[in-house]
Amino acid sequence: MSVLPEVLKANESYAASFGEKGKLALPPARRFAILTCMDARLDPAKYAGLAEGDAHVIRNAGGRASDDAIRSLVISYKLLGTKEWFVIHHSDCGMQLFDDEIMSNLLEKSLETATIDEKGWHDHGHGPGSIHGHFIKWHTFKDLEASVVEDVKRIRSCRAISRFTASIMT
Repeated sequence: MSVLPEVLKANESYAASFGEKGKLALPPARRFAILTCMDARLDPAKYAGLAEGDAHVIRNAGGRASDDAIRSLVISYKLLGTKEWFVIHHSDCGMQLFDDEIMSNLLEKSLETATIDEKGWHDHGHGPGSIHGHFIKWHTFKDLEASVVEDVKRIRSCRAISRFTASIMT
């Protein structure tokens, strides 16, 4: 059963109460951006003390400095005037539970949801799968602190945003 009706109802309520927030300026008021994980247990607005219009929050699996995340940071800086960015990874991140080979092999077997236990990942689905997972860099990591340092270095090396101020948080 889809959660779509619940989401649409919540959106209707949110939009109805948006009021004066609709007049907020396009650039983020506090002039910073956060690159963080998409983990549903994390709420960047709460852990960073944000309200609507305060900052750009860029989320992906692991909070990694992928090409697309850097694209968003460049837009945030160049077109919308942000001056600072934070890379925020977190403990118990799912991106530490697999690597490129595991993901590619699971996808090749089937496109159904896999499970994990103390013995590792298991695909209980039946094909067809997809070989396309072998051509994707999944940006997994084993060392949390090293992943943040790696992402900050990658962003800093991007000449389009190298003037940004970086902050490292784990």
